[in-house]
Parts: sequence; structure tokens; C-alpha cells
Amino acid sequence: MSAPARTFTVRNVQLLRALFAAAAALMITFSPDHSAAVGLSVFSGFILTTALVLVLAAWLVAPAGGRWPYVLLGALGFLAGMAAGVPAWRTDDLFFAVVTAWALSTGVVELIAGLRARRSADPAARDQIAVGGFGILLGILLLVIPAGFAQPYAIKDAGEFVLTGIILGVGMFGGYAAIVAVFLGIAGLTPKRADAAATTTDNDSAAAADLGGER
Repeated sequence: MSAPARTFTVRNVQLLRALFAAAAALMITFSPDHSAAVGLSVFSGFILTTALVLVLAAWLVAPAGGRWPYVLLGALGFLAGMAAGVPAWRTDDLFFAVVTAWALSTGVVELIAGLRARRSADPAARDQIAVGGFGILLGILLLVIPAGFAQPYAIKDAGEFVLTGIILGVGMFGGYAAIVAVFLGIAGLTPKRADAAATTTDNDSAAAADLGGER
């Protein structure tokens, strides 16, 4: 008798993460307000929901020896999400501190997990390495943006505006979320070799069972 197929797999995790990232990217893109309050509000929702999926994946998807990345990423996400979720704390400085720390720490964890998984020919390793790299890149970009940056500019027939550091920072986070959404969405919808192998194994098991029943 073949083992029952898992209803929650790596592909489900990728698609859920892509969904939450896409929602965050859309909220940032279509919001006329790129303040720290809006940026941290969107960031908090995105991180907390993603962290919940990762914690569930640690027990429902990951093998016994490979749960640590999911648990650690989930813990870091919950800490960052809770800090960003307090309305009274939502300042420009907090945005850069929390989002930068989260992006660098989770990026390093996911990159290391992907490199370790690649040694065992895990088909999800490439996706982990890429997402980890995106996180590290976001953290570096936020580090080089001066929090107090302010550049006045004017648009003909529209008026005068000021480009600030927080507008750039929130925009960078929105861009990161969009890239992650597209990348993980494609990864989740692309058939993996492991899935094909599992399907072949299940078919072979079913055929063997049928032959055994005919004897």
C-alpha cells in the first residue's frame, strides 16, 4: 500500500508566500501614501502571515532534519512583524531599523538553507538561494538610503513635491515584494522533478497493487 500523498507541500508554501508578497506589493504600489505608518502596516501584515505559513510548513512539509530554516524564519518574522505592528512605534527610523534587520537576517538564513539543500539535490534549493539573495539585496539598499534624505522636485502642471528617504525605503520594500511574488509564483506553478518522480512512484505502486490483485 502506498503512503498517502501530502496535501500541503513545498509548492503550496511557495504559492502562499507569493500570494502574500503580491498583496503587499499591490498595497504599496497603489497607495498614494508611502509614509512609515503605511509601510510598516503593510510590512507587518505581510511578515506575520508569511511567518505563520513557514511555522506550519516546518511540521507539515519539512523533513525532521530540515525544519530549522522554517522555524528560524518564522521566529524572525514574528519578531519583526510584532515590532512593526505597534502603531505608536511607526516612525521612519523604526521602518529602516526593523525592515533592514529582518531583510538581512532572513536573507542570510534562507541563503544558507538553500546552499545546504543544494548539496542533497533538493529541487527547492534554487528558490531558497534566490529569495535569500533578494532579502540581502533589500537590506543593503535600505542601508545606503539616508533616513533623513529629502530632495525637492517639481513636475510641470502638477506642482512641487519632496522625495524623502522613507518614500524610497517603502518603495524598495514594495519592489522586493513584487519580485518575490513573481519568482515564487513561477516556482510554485512549475512542475518539479521531485513531483514527477513522486507521481511516477505512485503510479508504479498502483500498477503493482493491481497486478498483485489479479493473481
